[in-house]
Amino acid sequence: MKKLLFLLLFFITSGFSSQGVQPPKEDAFDVGEWFQFRIHYGMINAGIAELSVREAVRNNKKVFHAKGRGYTTGMTKFFFEVEDDYQSYFDKETGNPYQFVRKINEGGYTKNQEGFFNPQNKTVLVKDYKRKTEKTFEVPNNVQDILSTFYYLRNHPKVDKLKVGESIDIDMFFDDETTKFKLKFMGREDLKTKFGVIPTMIFRPYVQAGRVFKEQESLTVWISDDDNKLPIRIKASLMVGSLKADLEQFKGLKHTFTVKAKP
Repeated sequence: MKKLLFLLLFFITSGFSSQGVQPPKEDAFDVGEWFQFRIHYGMINAGIAELSVREAVRNNKKVFHAKGRGYTTGMTKFFFEVEDDYQSYFDKETGNPYQFVRKINEGGYTKNQEGFFNPQNKTVLVKDYKRKTEKTFEVPNNVQDILSTFYYLRNHPKVDKLKVGESIDIDMFFDDETTKFKLKFMGREDLKTKFGVIPTMIFRPYVQAGRVFKEQESLTVWISDDDNKLPIRIKASLMVGSLKADLEQFKGLKHTFTVKAKP
């Protein structure tokens, strides 16, 4: 069960992609947005993941403060307790991050890090409070942290213009390195959910096969095909079993949530 809640947060952020293009000023979300996912491992109710947007101040500017929290529930908590906290502070105009926070406890495996981005020098300073170390890494232009990626790309104009089968990349800094992440647009689908029938866009990230996932294309992400670009469902085929996460609750959306037919 280790890493499953992290994986959910990772693939929520990977629901869109681009490279080297600056997105427009925010439009898909605003302060006050909050939504929750319920995570299932096979038939087991494994945990909860939540994402929210607040406001903070960095460099004497008002910025967005996104928080992602994942935790195990029920019987899963007794067998393997997880409490993950991911945060990102990013610019309201450009979407680029100023700072990230990563505090995790996954069955006793812990990390406590903060990262500070310097776009002028193309670097990120990572402070590891557990190891009591500081290290500076070189990063490319427009690099994102794992959580800011999701919000950065919800506003990107290219998302609605992709053709079926097209793949695009993004630069994302995570675990002390910059990762190239490839994503393929699979098409559109009217998805049946607890909220009703929701028009969605389907994406399939390419991942490393053989460790956690069965093969490169083991993941599928459904995103609302409206102005919110809200994640609706994530499914993954693992080496052992499968993972599914569905949108459970939401509030504070900036735009009307499109539902074709009520349940």
